Amino acid sequence: MKIAMIGHKRIPSKEGGVEVVVEELSTRLVKLGYDVDVYNRKSKHVSDKSIKQESIKQYKGIKILNIPTPNNKTLNAIVYSFFATVIAIFKKYDVIHYHAEGPAVMLIIPHLFRIRTVVTIHGLDWKRSKWGGFATKYLKFGEKIAAKYADEVIVLSKNVQDYFRETYGRETIFIPNGVNKPTIIEPKIIKDKYDLEKDDYILFLARIVPEKGVHYLLEAFKSIDTDKKLVIAGGSSHSEEYFEKIKELAGKDDRVIMTGFVQGNELEELFGNCYLYCLPSDIEGMPLSLLEAMSYGCRCLVSDIEENKEVCENYAETFKKGNIQDLRDKLEKRIKIEKRIGKEEISDYILNKYNWDEVVDKTSKCY
Repeated sequence: MKIAMIGHKRIPSKEGGVEVVVEELSTRLVKLGYDVDVYNRKSKHVSDKSIKQESIKQYKGIKILNIPTPNNKTLNAIVYSFFATVIAIFKKYDVIHYHAEGPAVMLIIPHLFRIRTVVTIHGLDWKRSKWGGFATKYLKFGEKIAAKYADEVIVLSKNVQDYFRETYGRETIFIPNGVNKPTIIEPKIIKDKYDLEKDDYILFLARIVPEKGVHYLLEAFKSIDTDKKLVIAGGSSHSEEYFEKIKELAGKDDRVIMTGFVQGNELEELFGNCYLYCLPSDIEGMPLSLLEAMSYGCRCLVSDIEENKEVCENYAETFKKGNIQDLRDKLEKRIKIEKRIGKEEISDYILNKYNWDEVVDKTSKCY
């Protein structure tokens, strides 16, 4: 079959969870014999500075098509998904697979041409605080279009599956993300760059956007008496004002290290050597960074939203969402008390529960 992927920013990239999903899914589908075309956004605003967009036309058997895209956060996805869709309808795809609610608006075009469409809802994007009034309405409109016109809708959590059933009477396919078995490496890059040793720091690694709740973590951490450092790793995503606020808060505590966007061995070292991983998010679709952290055997402290609890089950501790005092108390307890679940136990649990080969098999059946 011939498949098109539309909706992510660009691959190869770890700019966000959607990009990781599209890359993992596409490369594995190619190995199964699918022809896969991926529509990248060509834009000046790229978190991953290693990307040379204009030079990438093939990647691991995938054909890459680069769509010129404005930097404006409101128009970015609209312009990109429209032009990507217009090009795609002339290429005789068996399925056009849209990712996320905003780009899903455009599936009405292939629907009119009787081209099959699949949408993956990576989260209820309209809830994210970085979007303004028009963008929020547009994202919700994309959700309604997906519910009404997509041939199949894939969701990543039971919570979102229940939401689509209750809100639209739409049955969806539950296919959570997967995670790869990582290689654990000793601290070298992080030791040279940030003077970090094994178990020397608490880690937050995700996009620096309001819904990830890093401001709660900074507020909770500042009053804890500890020699451990707090590492804030990640770039901004159409949230520069919030990013600057976080930099200002971090600058008031010498124990806080902001790394910016990380990848490769540096990312692996940060995950593999942290004392505790913390994800204090208000909203998640499917927290891929949490899956990655647990695949390394990281002990985790996360907000008690359903999406986090669904991933962790009994293998991580939770605190009340948005409650800085509860987060502070749980952090302090985890720092002072050594009794914790074993790393291998955490890693084995997450690798068995979330498997990319199963994701691809279920998606292939969906096609």
